[in-house]
Amino acid sequence: MTCQEATDNVDSIQTDQRPGRGSPTVDIEQDRISAAMADLRSTGWYWGALKANEANEKLQEASEGTFLVRDSSHRDYFLTISVKTALGPTNLRIEYRDGKFRLDSLILVKPKLQQFNSVVHLVEHYVLLCRVIQNAQRPALRNRGVQLWLTKPFYTETPSLQHFCRINIHKVTRDIQELPLPTKLKKYLSEYKYQV
Repeated sequence: MTCQEATDNVDSIQTDQRPGRGSPTVDIEQDRISAAMADLRSTGWYWGALKANEANEKLQEASEGTFLVRDSSHRDYFLTISVKTALGPTNLRIEYRDGKFRLDSLILVKPKLQQFNSVVHLVEHYVLLCRVIQNAQRPALRNRGVQLWLTKPFYTETPSLQHFCRINIHKVTRDIQELPLPTKLKKYLSEYKYQV
């Protein structure tokens, strides 16, 4: 099931019997998924309906930690992260449940995994965690096992210079409204609030 099909399926669920009206719960879920997908599409590293073998082929020559997000081919999941590991490319499913995204994992580990409002927040969390561990001065912290090593996005095409600048500004500050910039530029910076 692709993300578009999943969004369409949410559209088609009608628990309220009045024609043309969905339940508030369905509307909220649809809004959450739509907002998360809009954020994801703006990243430049969302590849849509790319198949697992195609993703693996693209990542084969990439450096370790290079990743992309694509639609999942498994019908119970929306999305998958494909990432180049030391052993080669691998794929990790992203689960959506109760309005939150998290990595799919063993039943015993799932309750310990953080959940996020969007896929971009999820990816950003692991990228920032990897930066902290990579820059750690203490070998014990550097050698700690990381379930998901994400360091560099694999873009569908080279993003604009403006987009790269926006990412770097967000690495320095989260307080965009306090910057001495024109309102239009602040709006542009606020449209994409991530560091990856």
